[in-house]
Amino acid sequence: MNRSPFKYSDDNKRYHTLNYYNKSHYSEKIYKAVLDCGFSCPNIDGTKGTGGCIFCDGGSGYFTHGGLDITSQLMKETDRICGKYGEHARFTAYFQANTNTYAPVDVLKRLYYSVLDFPNVCGISIGTRADCLSDEIVGLLEELNSKTDLTVELGMQSCHESTLKLINRCYSHEEFCEGFYRLRSGGIRTCIHIINGLPNETPEMMIRTAEEAARLAPEAVKLQMLHVIKGTVLADMYGKKEFRLLERSEYIDIIVKQLELLPPETVIERITGDGDKSKLIAPMWSADKIAVLGGIDKRLAELDTWQGRSYSKRA
Repeated sequence: MNRSPFKYSDDNKRYHTLNYYNKSHYSEKIYKAVLDCGFSCPNIDGTKGTGGCIFCDGGSGYFTHGGLDITSQLMKETDRICGKYGEHARFTAYFQANTNTYAPVDVLKRLYYSVLDFPNVCGISIGTRADCLSDEIVGLLEELNSKTDLTVELGMQSCHESTLKLINRCYSHEEFCEGFYRLRSGGIRTCIHIINGLPNETPEMMIRTAEEAARLAPEAVKLQMLHVIKGTVLADMYGKKEFRLLERSEYIDIIVKQLELLPPETVIERITGDGDKSKLIAPMWSADKIAVLGGIDKRLAELDTWQGRSYSKRA
């Protein structure tokens, strides 16, 4: 039985699930149609750096239909989603691969607006970097937000400057906060992405990142284990034994502590991750998503704890 003082789950979870959020807002389950617009990134093209983040294998779009125009991609995603969940299944158009505000505003507007009237689309989600949010772009996002349900995803990953330098993110945590507050001032729903297990980080550092996310109080958070993917700089580092990955039990304990710190109203859009199994080097335990989710549920129940238990609102 869920003994938490709030009910942000209809399936006995002790955290605010995305499924509950969607059902509360849309009265049904909502899926994601993943899109690849062929964008680059300022730490890939040389503007700020090259090579991308050390864990990047091409923009996290391995399951998209890159190379096709947006309409063709959405048609393929409609076939995939409706073929599995029924012809009336609704979904969010998810601009996912690389940095999806890293283009001229007129190009972005054309792409974003092209999905608005597409059958079955009920909202838009845009993954980007906090340093790619000019006044013009934020203005476009505000305009888009007035026409559909919009979420912008920002990769915080960690709040520690030593880690950000090591992973080659090429912008500071202060710059991250500036971008976050720009979105907040525009009334735009924002999801923060955190990666646990980054090289040289201790559990205490990962907990500190969750505390910083709690201070910002975003509408949503994604929590994920670091994946070592073939062909990345991170894979080379792992092969040279330059860092140690978390064991599943360690990851679960960290997640539980992070959940306790996060505001109960913050939607947990992800609590583990799906790496490309054909390219995944480690940790192999992360490929068993059901076991990870079950382990988190079990540990929360054992400790009789829940999301927000240790949260204290800050000014």
